[in-house]
Amino acid sequence: MNPNFIQYLLNLTKASNCTEIETIQSLWSGYGRIARFQLENAPLQTVVVKFIELQQAAKHPRGWNTNFSHQRKVKSYQVETNWYAKWSGKCTDACKIPTLIGSFSEGDNQWIVLEDLNTNYPLRKMAITLDEVKVCLQWLANFHVQFLMQEPVGLWEVGTYWHLATRPDELELIENQELKSKATAIDTILNNCTYQTIVHGDAKLANFCFSEDGTKVAAVDFQYVGGGCGMKDVAYFLGSCMSNNELETYETELLDYYFAELNKAFVNKEFDFEFKALEQEWRSMYPVACTDFMRFLLGWMPTHQKINDYNRKMVDAVLASL
Repeated sequence: MNPNFIQYLLNLTKASNCTEIETIQSLWSGYGRIARFQLENAPLQTVVVKFIELQQAAKHPRGWNTNFSHQRKVKSYQVETNWYAKWSGKCTDACKIPTLIGSFSEGDNQWIVLEDLNTNYPLRKMAITLDEVKVCLQWLANFHVQFLMQEPVGLWEVGTYWHLATRPDELELIENQELKSKATAIDTILNNCTYQTIVHGDAKLANFCFSEDGTKVAAVDFQYVGGGCGMKDVAYFLGSCMSNNELETYETELLDYYFAELNKAFVNKEFDFEFKALEQEWRSMYPVACTDFMRFLLGWMPTHQKINDYNRKMVDAVLASL
């Protein structure tokens, strides 16, 4: 690890020494890694460091290593740095994220030093119960209300990693010609929602950290945070952790739960519009958001397991309505 960063970390944390004890994960396409550091004689025992090498246009798992793709990733890390520096302090315990401790840059390299969530949120889950799905929806509802009707300054103007304008290569490869031709119309509908918030942009199960008892979560990975309709996060999250049959069975119950939690958070804020109007618009956007994500998947990996009968029916219904 860079000696200048190590000195910065020691000064930042008031530690006498630090040791990298674990690589938590490598960043997508070889752009760096996330590591855990143990600190000596410091107020904090451990911190998590996200080390970003922006010059690394390395190997993409599926060959999407174009300059356009590289520039999107470079911007995503700039957005994440802005998020932690200027926005993250607005998150409450109801939408818990790791606290920013500091950030350091040198040339094309960037280090973000964060609270180690393992202290209170040690569990990462590959599969979850219906109650745990609701815990994540509760987090999303509180996050969406916290940033409702705020301009995403310094973030992605349109959040989510599959946003149409950032995925021209994938659009070109879609075999469904009707979806391909109507992709811009679908994108426009979502972008022109009256009620906008800031979306997480990559709210998959893997980016939620659970408490020991499974009743609380914190979220990580804010590279694609930006403006948008909250249904983008909801549609993507549900698709990330539920099977075709589960989506068919529990869609109504889970959407009802999300909107109930959204309302609870909404009534504690002051807005110049009624919750009913927000709910009505966003409920109508759920199938559109599902279809928007399917547009990306069908170009990126048409054999992906998330492409199922539930989502195919959603796509067909939305296309028929346009």
